[in-house]
Amino acid sequence: MNSTDLIEEPGQGDDYSLSRVPRSKRNMSWLSITNITFGIATAIFYFQLGSVMALQFGAVNAIISSLYAIVVAGILSTYISYLSAKSGLNVNLLSRGGGFGYIGASLTSLIYASNFIMYCAFEGMILVYALHAFFPSIPMWVYILIFGTVVIPLNWFGIKQLDKLQKWSLPLFFVFLAAAIVMAFFVTPAYSGNVFTYMPEGVQVGGTALLLCIGIHHGIMGLTALIPSDYARFLKPKDIKATVAIGFIPQIFCYGVMGGLGIWFGVLLNEPNPGVYIVHLLALGGALFTLITQLRINVTNIYSSSLSLSNFFENVVKFKPGRRFWVVASGVVAIVLMLGGIVDHLDTALTFQGVFLLAWASILVTDALVVKKLLRIGPGYYEARQSNLFRWNPVGVTALVVSSLLGTIAALGFMGEFLESTAAFFASVLAAILTVAVALATKGHFYIRNETHDIPQKDHIA
Repeated sequence: MNSTDLIEEPGQGDDYSLSRVPRSKRNMSWLSITNITFGIATAIFYFQLGSVMALQFGAVNAIISSLYAIVVAGILSTYISYLSAKSGLNVNLLSRGGGFGYIGASLTSLIYASNFIMYCAFEGMILVYALHAFFPSIPMWVYILIFGTVVIPLNWFGIKQLDKLQKWSLPLFFVFLAAAIVMAFFVTPAYSGNVFTYMPEGVQVGGTALLLCIGIHHGIMGLTALIPSDYARFLKPKDIKATVAIGFIPQIFCYGVMGGLGIWFGVLLNEPNPGVYIVHLLALGGALFTLITQLRINVTNIYSSSLSLSNFFENVVKFKPGRRFWVVASGVVAIVLMLGGIVDHLDTALTFQGVFLLAWASILVTDALVVKKLLRIGPGYYEARQSNLFRWNPVGVTALVVSSLLGTIAALGFMGEFLESTAAFFASVLAAILTVAVALATKGHFYIRNETHDIPQKDHIA
C-alpha cells in the first residue's frame, strides 16, 4: 500500500472532499485541469462585468482594471494551485493546516460555499433572462426551476464527468462566440466611434472611475484565484510547473478575452446585459449560446460548493452524507435565491465577497511563502486530519476576522473614498501583515497537535 493511501479517510469516492488526494490518484494532465477551469472563464458574467464598467466608467478604465485583475488574480491562483498540486489538498483542506485549525477552516468553507451558491444563482439568472427574452410566454419561475435543477445530475459523477462536459461543450462555445462577433459587425451600432476609447460624459481616465472598476473586479478576483485549487490537487506530479498555466490562462480569458468582448459588445450596442444583446445578435442561437456557457460555469459552482459544505458539516457536526447530498442541497438553495431576486443585490454581494475571499487567499499565500518557507514556523507540510490538529489556530482566524471586519468597514465608506473603492485589496494586505505578526507571536504553537511522519516528503512545501 502506498504510504499516502494510509492517510485517506474512507468513503470519499473519487472526489476526496474530506481528505488528501493520494499521489496514485493525481493523474490528470494540466490541459484537463485547465479545461475544467475554462468553465469558469467562459461565463457570460464576464461579458456583463466588461459591459457595465465600460458604459458607466469608460472603456479605458475598464481595460486598465482588467489588466490589473489578470496580474493579481493570476499570481494568487498560480501559487494556490501549486500548493494544491503539491499537497493533494484543496483550499478548504489547505486552510486546516495553513493557519486556521480544523474548526477555523470550516468557517471559511461555509462562507466559500455560500459564495459559489450565490454565483450559481447570478449565473443562472443570466440564462433565465436570455431565454425569457426569446420565449416570453413561459414564466421566469419555470426557467429558474428547470435550469436550477439540471446542474444537479451534471455533477453526479464528480470531476471526471465535469472534465467530459467541459471538453465537448468548449468547441460549441467557440463556434457561438465567433458567430456573435461576426453578427456584431452587421448591426447598426449605438456608438460609432472607437469602442475601446469610449468615455461617458464627465468621466476621465483614472481617479475615482478607475478605482470603482478595480473595486468591481475585486468582487470576483478572490473567487477566480481560489477555484482552480479544487481541480489542481488531481494534477500529475510531473506537471506541477504547469500550475502557471492553470493559474493564468483562465484569468487571461475571463478578464481579458471575455471582459474585453463585454466592453466591445456593451458600448457597440449600448446594452449592459449580455442576456439581452447575445439574443439580439444570434436570436435562438443566442439563447443556446447562453445555455451552454451558463451550464459550464454552474456545474463548477455546484461542484466547489458541495466540497466546501462537506468540509464544514463534517468538521462541525460530524455529518457526512457524501458529496452528492451537498450537490442537491447547493442546487436547491441556488434555486431559492433566484426565486427570491438575489440578482438585485449583485453589487453588494460582490463587494463583501471580494473582501473576504481576497483576504483568505492572501493568508494562504503568506502562510506558505513567509511563515512556512521563510520563517520556518510550524511544519513544512499541510496536515488535514482532525486528530492531529487544534480546533482553532489564531494565525489565520485572527488575520481573517480582523482584515474582513476592517475591510467591510472600509467598503461601507467609513474610511474614505479611496479605501471604499479598494477595500478588498486593503483587506488582503492587512491579512498578510497579521498572518506574519500572529505567527511570530504564537511561535507556530497552534499549527499541529500531533507531529506525524506519514506524509511523503514530496508533499511537503518547506
